[in-house]
Amino acid sequence: MERRRINIVDTTLRDGSHAVSHSFSPEQVTAIAGGLDRVGVSIIECAHGDGITGSTINYGFSKYNEMDLIKAASKVIKNAKQCILLIPGIATIEDLEEAYENGARVVRVATHCTEADVGIQHIQAAKKMGMMAVGFLMMVHMVSPERLLEQAKIFEAAGADYINLADSAGHLLPNEVTERVKCLVEGLNIPVGFHAHNNLGLAIANSIAAVEAGATYIDATCRGLGAGAGNTQLEVLTAVFDRMGYDTGIDIFGIQDVAEEIVEPIMHRPQVIKTAPLMLGYAGVYSSFLLHTYKAAEKFNLNPRDILVELGKRRMVGGQEDMIVDVAYQLSLNK
Repeated sequence: MERRRINIVDTTLRDGSHAVSHSFSPEQVTAIAGGLDRVGVSIIECAHGDGITGSTINYGFSKYNEMDLIKAASKVIKNAKQCILLIPGIATIEDLEEAYENGARVVRVATHCTEADVGIQHIQAAKKMGMMAVGFLMMVHMVSPERLLEQAKIFEAAGADYINLADSAGHLLPNEVTERVKCLVEGLNIPVGFHAHNNLGLAIANSIAAVEAGATYIDATCRGLGAGAGNTQLEVLTAVFDRMGYDTGIDIFGIQDVAEEIVEPIMHRPQVIKTAPLMLGYAGVYSSFLLHTYKAAEKFNLNPRDILVELGKRRMVGGQEDMIVDVAYQLSLNK
């Protein structure tokens, strides 16, 4: 019996950028991207954690010019497709064109789960350039499966090659992943993918749920490196999928070596579920808010957990990082 193919999108060099404070060097990018390409990863994403041109005071500055990082990755990627993330309002079509000139051939246009319309022109521009274009819906726990399908159809009509659902807060339970993925698989004519965060310890389980509901693209990172408590751990996922009979095209021992010998030595800290990342998942807060919350908590002498609970109550979304300081200041007045 032929094994069902699952395409793995590695985001170590993009979501993992959050966990190293956007400090990846060209040499580190070359080593990681080259390793991932050698072991058979399908798509390799490289960008600032908040997408191309995300290097700002609001999101955190990159240590190195990200176009140089994209160029460095393109020199060693021979078999995989090189990918970038683009958030409309942060990056422009001109930025997309520059990334294409430096080697990017896939773009994932990321919007809040109710705002796919702001990414239409970016999807269309990418297709005109001959790129693979993906509609990337973030914070998908915040709306119903039916509402997500409506938004996904906007991307599909614009020409997207597949739709990726991102559990940006790591808030979903496996049955909730199943409901969302199944709704899109049944309602669209293009493939569906899934991006998990491990804030509740469910990244592997949720990735399995997505695949069993029909998803054919799954995001993961070496050592689980990513915002919050991190992403689905790639070397674990490939072993799990192999046991389940799925074909990822990835050398299982090879990806273990990449994770252990190349990625782990440059990690700032182990990717574990501490209290604050746990609260991201529990309260449904955007995973990249974590380091900003730690800084605000230290500044105002607060428990990060209290800030995250309040952010969850206010239903804050990506792009509102500046509000973290405001919330912390207000909480400090009530101590």
